[in-house]
Amino acid sequence: MRRRQFIKALTASLATIHTPLLAANNLALNSNSSNKPAKLVWVIMRGALDSLHTVVPTFEPELAKMRPNLYPAVKDELLAIDDGFGFHPAMQYMHQLYKQKQLLVINAVSSGFGERSHFDGQDFLESGLAHIDADTGWLGRAAASRVNKAIAVANSVPISLRGYEKVTTWYPSRFHSADASVFDALQDLYQSDKLLSKRLAQGMELRQLTNEGSSGYNRGRFVDLAKSCGRILANDQGTDCAMLEVGGWDTHNYEIRRQHKHLVELNEGIAALQQSLGDYWENTVVIMATEFGRTVRENGTLGTDHGTASCMFMAGGAVDGGKVLGKWPGLAKQQQFQGRDLAPTSNTFSWIASMLAQHWQLDGQQLADVFPQASPYKGSLIARVSRPFLS
Repeated sequence: MRRRQFIKALTASLATIHTPLLAANNLALNSNSSNKPAKLVWVIMRGALDSLHTVVPTFEPELAKMRPNLYPAVKDELLAIDDGFGFHPAMQYMHQLYKQKQLLVINAVSSGFGERSHFDGQDFLESGLAHIDADTGWLGRAAASRVNKAIAVANSVPISLRGYEKVTTWYPSRFHSADASVFDALQDLYQSDKLLSKRLAQGMELRQLTNEGSSGYNRGRFVDLAKSCGRILANDQGTDCAMLEVGGWDTHNYEIRRQHKHLVELNEGIAALQQSLGDYWENTVVIMATEFGRTVRENGTLGTDHGTASCMFMAGGAVDGGKVLGKWPGLAKQQQFQGRDLAPTSNTFSWIASMLAQHWQLDGQQLADVFPQASPYKGSLIARVSRPFLS
């Protein structure tokens, strides 16, 4: 392995590069300051979330007929929200946020991607352009408009954040079982190399900040990644934007068990993120979306296949929540898209553009740079005017 490769590997496993965060050691994890910068967390749910088994339209007469196994599995335990919809029973924390008006639901959304390939659909959702460009993502362009730093909780920069130079990555160390003596030895080894020493120091400080290596820490588990993400956002001055990923939504079979498991994971992660953000939650927006939805009718293996429209969520202390948004298209055969899918009635990018306009106060030109093909919708998504950017 060449030196450059080694430095890259070390960085991926230990450190966030370029991050001057590490004044963080001198910061309280949960500042009591009431003047917080506007934070944004983008959570991509990879695999195509089945919205009809997540935000369930209990008023639809077609539902029990189209889903003879999926719907009965949850219908008596649904967590009621508004307009006849109910959250899946595993979404207790998100239901609590909804009741506290800190989470809103948007039904029947689509990015406009016209095919059913997961990889292309995710790239399209991350790029935010009319045609996929793997070198630039909507979140990176939005962050550039604010001139703030961003972090991806990942081993490499995802498309969403590509094209913007003030992006760092962080992921738990592959050396999670190493004790202090290992790092002492590495410090001795690198003492004559300034770059390696600097990277190691940054990695060790970030490891301490995120509590990586502590008892119970499980590398790669969404709840731990979300918790670490919140700690970084709350303590790295100038980092106001982050991206998380949670997968497993491709439920072609055994959806009852699998969807329940992943919704528990998502809910625990959002709870951990809120807790670790502390007071910063007050001015935070968490956007959760998926590449496309799933078929209205369940298949023969107790699952659903690739579809078109799904749902998205916006959560956080800054959100004007407690509402179900998006026009409901209906589930009757003639109302389905191509006779099989939940029909899209609004665009994912336009909802995100609306949020960027209200939460980060991006102007028309900035929004056009972020989403050249989408315009923001009218209506309030933010509970109040966000505070000025402070970094």
